[in-house]
Amino acid sequence: MEPGLRAEVAVVVGDADTAVQLGSGDVSVLGTPRLLALAEAATVKAVAPHLGQGETSVGTRVELEHLAATAVGGRVAVTAVLQEVDGARLVFAVEASDERGAAVGKGRVERVVVDRERFLARSRR
Repeated sequence: MEPGLRAEVAVVVGDADTAVQLGSGDVSVLGTPRLLALAEAATVKAVAPHLGQGETSVGTRVELEHLAATAVGGRVAVTAVLQEVDGARLVFAVEASDERGAAVGKGRVERVVVDRERFLARSRR
């Protein structure tokens, strides 16, 4: 994998995506936990085609700023761009914007490429 690898995921915010439904607040706008899930999904999508047989990637660190509210019915797109490769460690810059192009969030997500079976075996111990 090389820096520059990128992917995007987008959603139209529904009731299930709101802070109220996610338990992270009492307003019906895109909840921060959902924004985080979208950021991670974009990194997973970027990495998936480049993994070897039996490999997967797991999230290890997240820094996320939720900059603006998005109402139910609004569209949010999150783009992840691979910035750094350090062995199995992958560092992504993530940016979220609404349908007008306004910034919704930004941050950094780190993932590590692991052997799926060994990882699962360790998790069962």
